[in-house]
Amino acid sequence: MSEVIDHVGIRVSDISASRRMYEAALAELGFAVLSEGEFEGDAYVLFGRADSDDFCLHTVGIKPGRDRVTTGAHIAFRATDAGSVRRWYDAAVRLGGTDIGPPGVRPEYSGYYYAAFVLDPDGNNVEAVFHASASDPE
Repeated sequence: MSEVIDHVGIRVSDISASRRMYEAALAELGFAVLSEGEFEGDAYVLFGRADSDDFCLHTVGIKPGRDRVTTGAHIAFRATDAGSVRRWYDAAVRLGGTDIGPPGVRPEYSGYYYAAFVLDPDGNNVEAVFHASASDPE
C-alpha cells in the first residue's frame, strides 16, 4: 500500500455482509479475494492487488485484541482514476455502505483530491481517493 503501511485488517460483526460490500467495491479498484479461511479460530477474507495482501476482514474472536468489532476507523484506498472512485462508491452504497460523501473533488485536502466516502456496515469511514494534477483530473 505504501512505504508506511504494509496491510490493514479489521474485525467485522457480519463477515458475509461486509464481504459483499468490500468485494464489489474493491474490485472497482483492482482488488480481488486472494484467500479466505480460518486462522486461529477466526474466519477471514483477504483482499489485494496482484500478490500483495493489503486488506483483510476478520470475524470477532475471543483472544484479547481480537474480541471486538472494529468501529470508527478510517481507511482510504487509492484509485487509479476518478472513474474508479465513482464505480467504487456506487458498488459500496449498493451493497451496504452508507453515503457520507459522494464522489467529487476535495480541494480543501490537497491539490486535486478526488474522493468518495462511505460508512461500512460496522461504521468505519472508508474512502476511495484519486490524486492527480489539476491539469489531468480524469
